[in-house]
Amino acid sequence: MVKPEETEAAAGPDEARESAPEPSPPLPDGEAFPDGEAEAAADDIYRDSGGEAPPARAPLRLRETADYKRVIEAALLASPAPLAVSALRMLFEPDPGPDFVRRLVDELRAEWEAAGRGVELAQTAAGWRFQTRLEYQLYLDRLKNEKPPRYSRAVMETLAIIAYRQPVTRGDIEDIRGVAVSTGVLKTLESRGWIDIVGHRDTPGRPALFATTRRFLDDMGLRSLTELPALPEIERMMDLVDATQIETDAAASTG
Repeated sequence: MVKPEETEAAAGPDEARESAPEPSPPLPDGEAFPDGEAEAAADDIYRDSGGEAPPARAPLRLRETADYKRVIEAALLASPAPLAVSALRMLFEPDPGPDFVRRLVDELRAEWEAAGRGVELAQTAAGWRFQTRLEYQLYLDRLKNEKPPRYSRAVMETLAIIAYRQPVTRGDIEDIRGVAVSTGVLKTLESRGWIDIVGHRDTPGRPALFATTRRFLDDMGLRSLTELPALPEIERMMDLVDATQIETDAAASTG
């Protein structure tokens, strides 16, 4: 009786090469599989490991209004920036129209509100986004390695003047505050993306006009400048800034 080992040994090198499948040539670095071949290759690997190829997941068919709503929800959860209604309409073909999308977004907002989750769907100046609720921010800050930046009263006052009186020049800010405004204060607000130069006043020297940006509204969770808090609330925030600064200075002196 001939053993299997002897049969394999008896076969010539040419026959052995013919019986063995040729390995697929590796793809160059950075080159992708042609369309469809990546999935096929993954299925082959899965079968070789003793399993069966996972069933292909077909795209969601938009049969009902709820299906459209789930697509919008997925897009908003995945987006790193707010999405306007015009951008959400681009998810579908044919375009369902702005009124339809607005209605679904409002229904989504109400659903998340009714569920009492720690995340809410909010509208900003740039569009709609999911964000954590303000009452949970204290706990989330404990996960951050870096402390949030603390701004001086001069920075906060300058920002408030620009927000409520815009567009204003540096001279306008100094007249209201009664003190000179340092270049560093304006640079701090510009680097944060909260203010920008929007023009120049038609007076001698053509001083720059400062105004708040869309990012300022987004970071503050506002849709427009009409939602700015009342001035007494701004003054209360200034007092908190002063109190925090005093505590920080005291801790540093005793440390």
